[in-house]
This record gives sequence, C-alpha cells and structure tokens, in this order.
Amino acid sequence: MKFGMNLLLWGGEINDAMLPTIETLKSYGFDGVEIPMFNLDLDYAAWGKRLDDLGLERTAVTVRNLEDNPISPDAQVRAKGIELTKKTLDCCAALGVQTLVGPYHSAIGHFSGAGPTQDEWAWGVESMRAVAEHAGSVGVKLGVEALNRFECYLLNAHADSARFAREVDHPACGIMYDTFHSNIEEKDIPATLREIKDVLCHIHISENDRSTPGAGNIQWEKNFSAIAEIKYDSWLVIEAFGLSLPEVAAATKIWRRMYDSELQLAKDGLAFMKQQVAKHCN
Repeated sequence: MKFGMNLLLWGGEINDAMLPTIETLKSYGFDGVEIPMFNLDLDYAAWGKRLDDLGLERTAVTVRNLEDNPISPDAQVRAKGIELTKKTLDCCAALGVQTLVGPYHSAIGHFSGAGPTQDEWAWGVESMRAVAEHAGSVGVKLGVEALNRFECYLLNAHADSARFAREVDHPACGIMYDTFHSNIEEKDIPATLREIKDVLCHIHISENDRSTPGAGNIQWEKNFSAIAEIKYDSWLVIEAFGLSLPEVAAATKIWRRMYDSELQLAKDGLAFMKQQVAKHCN
C-alpha cells in the first residue's frame, strides 16, 4: 500500500511556498503527494526533479468546467475538454505522475435539472476514450471519479463510474473510490468495492466533514475490511479541504475550520490509515 496526501489542503497549485510543507509530509512518512493540476503553465519537469530528490512519488487531480465540458451538446466544447485533459496528461508525464484522478468526465458543479441523457453518456464515453488513448501513450493511468449528486450528475454512484470505464474499454482508464462520496451515495460499501474492483486504481480517504480521517462518522471498519477483501494494494490518499483556497472552499462548501492545523490533520490522518491497514490488510 502507498500513502499519499492531496495538496489541495494548502492551495490550488504547487509552488515554492509549499515546499517546506511537502518536506514535512515526507518526514511524517508519506510515500507521495497528490498535485493539483489546474495551472498547466508551470515547469512540471523541474518539480518532478525536486520531488524525486525528496523521494516522493506523485499522483495528480484535475477537473473540467462548463466551458470545456466533455458531455456538452456543443462538439467544440467537448473537443476543448479533450484537448485540456490531454494537455494535463502531458504535464503529468513531465512531473512523473502515476495516476490522474478527478471528475474530468463532465463539468463540476453544473446541473441540467435531470440525470444524464443517452447522448450525454455517449459523448462522455467517446471523449474519455480519446483521453485514455493519449494517457496510454504518455504512461499515465486515469482514475475517473464519481461525485455525489450535489456536485455533478453524470457519475454519482461508483457503479456508474465502473460501467463508464468498462464502456471506455481502454487499459489506461480506471476509476477511483472516495469514502466521502461513498458515504452519501452507497447503500452497501463492501458490495460496492467488490463490484468495482476490476477497474479500481486509486482511493481517496476522506472524512464525512472533509477534515481529519478517523475523526468523523465514515464507516471505516466496513471500508478497510472491504479494501482488504478485494486485495487492493495501491494508493490511499488523504483528501481534505480547508479555507486556504477560496475557490476550492466555495466548491466544497467549507465555511468553518474543522481541525487544529493542516499538518496535524495530515499527521493524524496518516497514522489512522496505517493503523487501519495494519489491522485489516496485513
């Protein structure tokens, strides 16, 4: 198992001011960091060298918005979404990222007032297949993320994202599982993890209030026992949100501070993950 920390807790892009935090995360025992991939104009190759020198592996996260929505009825908008995700994958390759995760299947926070149409589903699969072909060519795995019904409408349950990835039908396209979204959408967590294990490549460990894993009411015993049952052995990445980035706070509806400090959250969350893995997976 590999343990990672999503850097969105500190900001929307990797920068020099974040370096002491990253060094501290390494000292805590994290295997890697998850990089926000929104600014595609950074020198990601240089950052890859820095993180190599620290001995930290990398995953990354990105999103798509309304103006580059891969399920838009406008073919030009869909094409823009494909182009931007491909460019993101190029940045991932330069950075040495193993897996690109996130809800880049459709526009985050946009709603039509109904569930996905057959056309929207087909456009999404078609767009993601083009992205997956590029991902395969640059050596990056896709971890497509289902979001709960309050954040998107294309993929809500993890069975939806699993079916989506199977229809994309490309070895570079897998899915991720998120304990926060699962807590809202799934009736049977062990059954869900068994159902998606063939396409599962990444897991976000996220508390019900997006604060310190283990400090809330996520059904952790069910989650970790099922992770052990399906013999998952890849990334467990803490995803928590705070107030450091106004646009992320607005998107995730975080209005109050729910932990002592970001680094304390990371340290306690890592200890919790390792405790659960030792209990259930060894």
